[in-house]
Amino acid sequence: MEIPYLIDTHAHIDMAENSDEIIQNATANGVKKIIIPSVEEKFFEKIIQIAENHENIYCQLGIFPSEAKTWTNKIEQKIKELAQNPKVVAIGEIGLDYYWDKSFVEEQKEIFKKQILIANELNLPIVVHDREAHKDCIDIIKEYNQTSTVIFHCFSGSVEMMRECVKNDWFIALGGVVTFKNAKKMKDVAKEIPIDYLLLETDSPYLTPVPYRGKENQPSYIKYVAEEIAKLRNENVEDIIIKTSQNAERVFKI
Repeated sequence: MEIPYLIDTHAHIDMAENSDEIIQNATANGVKKIIIPSVEEKFFEKIIQIAENHENIYCQLGIFPSEAKTWTNKIEQKIKELAQNPKVVAIGEIGLDYYWDKSFVEEQKEIFKKQILIANELNLPIVVHDREAHKDCIDIIKEYNQTSTVIFHCFSGSVEMMRECVKNDWFIALGGVVTFKNAKKMKDVAKEIPIDYLLLETDSPYLTPVPYRGKENQPSYIKYVAEEIAKLRNENVEDIIIKTSQNAERVFKI
């Protein structure tokens, strides 16, 4: 039988004081591969360096919605150049966030569109940050994305939205929120999503799953996400781990 190993498809381990220790903890807890997203241009090189220092660590390049005002043509060229590195496996995290600040929505949309087109040009997946912007995210992806695989990171939509994503062959990543007692919407999504479209993530150091909620999150805790999803689906946790890891390897070509 295949030995199951976990893949954390979204972990900000560059934010940790000691990323090497975080990676060691993850490995000791059955996490074989980790993908680090980026949010600002100034961290691109650091993220790539961490990935290059570890065989099974990969990364994404992109500008987070809240940083849309920092966008320049220079950043666009930098992403295109650095993305030639084989450790760069996606453009992300990119998207729209209407939760914190709605004062520059149009700038967010424009930079989201630009980064989708970059991903298309580079033949890389896009990892989407969507917070209280479901319709606009979907509409923009449908209009501007031609060839890139789409992953909705830290999915926060309804079962109906999940079905719309799956219909478009887009993937859903679930993390620690699914373990929260009152996260009914996420639990329903976890129950209903076709397993071929499911990925696991931690979004560490944020959104720590139960039983460590309230503490700093890390990739080693992703097993609690897998366990909760297996319980909700009444399935074997090893099967959930194997399938989601296969999905991640296929989507990100790792």
